[in-house]
Amino acid sequence: MGWLTDSWSQLGETIARSALIFLAAVVLLRMARRRTVAQWTVVDVVTAVSIGSVVGRTATADSESVLTGLVALVTLVALHALVIEARRLPGVRRVTDHRVRVLVAEEQVRHRELRRCGLTPADLEERLRLQGVRDLGEVRYVLFERQGGLTVVGRDDTAQAPLVASALDDAAGWSPQPRTR
Repeated sequence: MGWLTDSWSQLGETIARSALIFLAAVVLLRMARRRTVAQWTVVDVVTAVSIGSVVGRTATADSESVLTGLVALVTLVALHALVIEARRLPGVRRVTDHRVRVLVAEEQVRHRELRRCGLTPADLEERLRLQGVRDLGEVRYVLFERQGGLTVVGRDDTAQAPLVASALDDAAGWSPQPRTR
């Protein structure tokens, strides 16, 4: 019957190991370039990978009980829910989420920001073409969003539109330059 259950101390150790590896994975993936986890939050990626690992190991390893695997899964799902809720707090959000980056401002590609996001100029050009942009002259700003999407603010769009202004105010590495035109 050992294949089905473990001792209480071993289950506690499984909870602690699961929590530690989850937090370590969140920190490491948060430090990775966004291209790695585009369209998912870091917390989502860590949870998906961890769950896949636990499911695979529990299903195939003779040395791990089903109950231990279930405890690990419940721990991971609970941590995911806890972190997702805690992201409402600015301090937690700073640790788990990327900030908006301004990739293009007033027709100028900001190469340093591209590098920070793990993108090349060719990647940027492809994404702009896919959004129907044919010339940087059409663009006031290109924002690289938290989850890897692009927002294109056209030359004719109002720069002070509330959602654009909010993104610019919160953008990492951004301070507005006086217009030279």
